Amino acid sequence: MKLHVKTGDEVMVIAGKDKGKKGKVLKAFPATGRVVVEGVAMVTKHQKSRAQGQPGGIITKEAAVDSSNVMLVCQKCGKPSRYGKKVLDNGKKVRMCKKCGEQMD
Repeated sequence: MKLHVKTGDEVMVIAGKDKGKKGKVLKAFPATGRVVVEGVAMVTKHQKSRAQGQPGGIITKEAAVDSSNVMLVCQKCGKPSRYGKKVLDNGKKVRMCKKCGEQMD
């Protein structure tokens, strides 16, 4: 499965309990079609102490959300939008914003 977002992209959640939140993609899982976005889908995990200096306890961390529930945010206009692909003169393929036409990569 090919994802429309990459690690490091700024995205907005468009569906689910965290709808409207913006964040950066921390991890992408193309095999399952899911992404981990910072500050979105926070879950609590009971973690056992692993090393001598690392304490156990209840930690909160981001869970993976489906990639269809996030939309890429343009850096120029700041709005979530779809993207198109454009081939530059040097042969490099880049993503461009469908709303303002600005290059996203």
